[in-house]
Amino acid sequence: MSDSRPPLTGKASQDTVASLRELEPMPMPDSPLPTPPAALGNDKSTSSALDDAGSGTIHSHPPSVSASGKSTTGALGLGHGHGSIYYLSRIQRYSSYAFTIFASVHLATASLIPLATRSVPASESYLLLAREIYQTRVSEPLLVFGPIVAHVAAGIGLRLVRQSQNQRRYGGSRRGKSTWPGLSWTAASGYVFSVTLAAHLAVNRLLPIFVQGDSSDISLAYVSHGFARHPLLSWLSYGVFLGAASAHMVWGWARWLGVAQRAAWMGPDTALETKPMQRRRRRAWLMVQSGVLLAFCAWASGGLGIVARGGSAQGWVAKVYDELYDKALFS
Repeated sequence: MSDSRPPLTGKASQDTVASLRELEPMPMPDSPLPTPPAALGNDKSTSSALDDAGSGTIHSHPPSVSASGKSTTGALGLGHGHGSIYYLSRIQRYSSYAFTIFASVHLATASLIPLATRSVPASESYLLLAREIYQTRVSEPLLVFGPIVAHVAAGIGLRLVRQSQNQRRYGGSRRGKSTWPGLSWTAASGYVFSVTLAAHLAVNRLLPIFVQGDSSDISLAYVSHGFARHPLLSWLSYGVFLGAASAHMVWGWARWLGVAQRAAWMGPDTALETKPMQRRRRRAWLMVQSGVLLAFCAWASGGLGIVARGGSAQGWVAKVYDELYDKALFS
């Protein structure tokens, strides 16, 4: 029986050009493309922020679907518009930029300068000078209170939006687990930082305004007086405050810079990674943790090492400070 198959002879590609048909471009459909459930449930698929006060991560979506789940594909297949996660994540990101300006100035005047002068009275003039930068009617809302409220509100909003998305996609449960997005270490430290920062602002800024009408008498000596009169509470609260602040701000900036996404000592896919990749991840993790430790030491060296040991105030100033601390603790 003869073989009827055609011979396997090649043909030059230029000889087949005439046989190709040129099709006119057609508009893409206006409905969103389906997305695999694995992609929808992966909160760690993008490198742009956050987090932070939310879950610390942002969902990844195909170009035709916005972050809020609505279609953004136009008649020509081009994306337009953005969802709620897009705007919330950017509010969260840019608010941290503004607050970092205030935090840097405050770090210098409340810790680094006292460390350099080794004296609380010698550092007071620098603190008063810095207040002209971040305690004016314009700068304080823009650099302090506004960014704090926007950052925390955006983080909470991100968690609520993602939980709502997971609820719609998985019908109340995701493989037997909660539909709430996972709480990262960055987000957890952010919530602790928010509570301790609110207490710090209330005692050192808001309470003097409500009691005395202004906070002009509040200085580094006021903090020293609090440590002298209430040592256990002061050391505990400031230790947690500085630890949470250092962790959240360093990890947050590591995310903005794209470092935190590839930083992990152990991960779910560690066994599948090559040895060089594992070493790179661990080096990135050590670098970020070293940054947290360095930031804490920078704050604590002058803040806890010098200011906290400055001793109590004397005379009528001590009476004013005692009245404020009594109202803060017992009112």
